[in-house]
Amino acid sequence: MPAVMPTRVKHLALASLCAASALALTACGPVGQTAGGSKPSAESGPYPGLSGPEILNKAITTTKKATSLRLKVTMTTADGPVRGDLAVDTKGNCAGTVQMGTEGTTELVRTGDTVYLRFDEKMLRSQTEGGSEAETRAALDTLLGKWVREKADAQDAKDLAQFCDLDSYLEEFEANDTEAKRAGGSTVDGTPTVVLKESYRGEKATAHVAAEGTPYLLRFQVTGGTEPIDMTFSEFDRPVPVKEPAEKDVVDLD
Repeated sequence: MPAVMPTRVKHLALASLCAASALALTACGPVGQTAGGSKPSAESGPYPGLSGPEILNKAITTTKKATSLRLKVTMTTADGPVRGDLAVDTKGNCAGTVQMGTEGTTELVRTGDTVYLRFDEKMLRSQTEGGSEAETRAALDTLLGKWVREKADAQDAKDLAQFCDLDSYLEEFEANDTEAKRAGGSTVDGTPTVVLKESYRGEKATAHVAAEGTPYLLRFQVTGGTEPIDMTFSEFDRPVPVKEPAEKDVVDLD
């Protein structure tokens, strides 16, 4: 049984990157178009005098300066629904969970060049599907409740380890001109936001930028397409809560 599901994890990472940068018109497949001519701006309220594209560009530039953040993502992929809740930083530290549809949940911690993975029962059963009951029972007896330790550059863990690098997200953000338009205000986890919207070929993108304090991008959504996604960003520049599991709780598959 492989320690991780590299193809699906890689798909999650790439899809997240593309969605996160879609409103900013990167090569991942934009949901907007390059704007031409003048753009309306608000004379009062948050960011007075700034147009939608100018606010979005400001948020992207600010967010790219973060050394760490927490990402929550819910999306639909060709492999089914995916949920992730991860704290990541620019040093490669990572802690959180990834849930693959009905297949179960994987907890992960990366610190230094080591990755720790812990699978719930659903995930273990899904990865032994097609095998004998004895094989499934052996996997459960060995791994349930335990952490699997892998080198970050090991084949099984490589894609997941790269997924824990904040730079792989932020480098895809491009502060380009867009057709994003102001669409009032809202809140994300209690924080007031300025809402920016645009649409293209049946897809609708919505960005929430913090209306107070540092102008971070707090939420990004794409609806109406084949792979809808909802991402929230928080806990900027906070230490990632990585803690190596106790040795008694670790299984070394080697």
